[in-house]
Amino acid sequence: MSHTVDENWVRSDLYHNSFLVRPDPALEHAIEASDEAGLDKIAVSPAQGKLLNLLARSINAKRILEVGTLGGYSTIWLARALPEGGHLVTAELEQKHADVARKNFEFAGLLSKIDIKVGPAADTLRNMQPEQPFDFVFIDADKPNNLPYYLEAKRMVRKGGVIIVDNVVRSGRVADPSEDNVYVNGVRKLLAHLKEDKDVEATTIATVGEKGFDGFTYILVL
Repeated sequence: MSHTVDENWVRSDLYHNSFLVRPDPALEHAIEASDEAGLDKIAVSPAQGKLLNLLARSINAKRILEVGTLGGYSTIWLARALPEGGHLVTAELEQKHADVARKNFEFAGLLSKIDIKVGPAADTLRNMQPEQPFDFVFIDADKPNNLPYYLEAKRMVRKGGVIIVDNVVRSGRVADPSEDNVYVNGVRKLLAHLKEDKDVEATTIATVGEKGFDGFTYILVL
């Protein structure tokens, strides 16, 4: 995430949201409960959450996989995209985060649609053998493991399914050759793999807004 947030970006987000993102008690509760529990303020923004919801609905997603639950804010947006009988699996490392998220899902009336798996996500994904493939995947966890998460997710996604990987621009640092840390290198490894991966087509969209200057990679499984 960017450490510099331009006030014009924030104002623009809030302006557009005032027309396009309705106030929502369950989502507002999820943010408040996460803040009260001391969770990092790294959830997606309202506009980003709604984009995830719309994308999942656009492909009629019935089965969704999320890597990185935190307090469940993005999970609620995604679970609300599901039709009757739809299901979401979310993987979270920290039990504390999962406990906060579970209460938020209960408050939102979505607990029956969501399965929280606690533990290292690489192990969780590796051990998953779903009877039916996933339609949509959102990867928003520890960045050094972007590539392992992607590879495990891809084997479980149907043709025509979508994988989105968040925080891949990082204020432009990923493209800065002077930057060398596990976060930018985690993104670079994923990009290098995607360049040669014949099973998918992908693009990165950079974004600015109340969460700063960042972006996501949109991956279509062919």
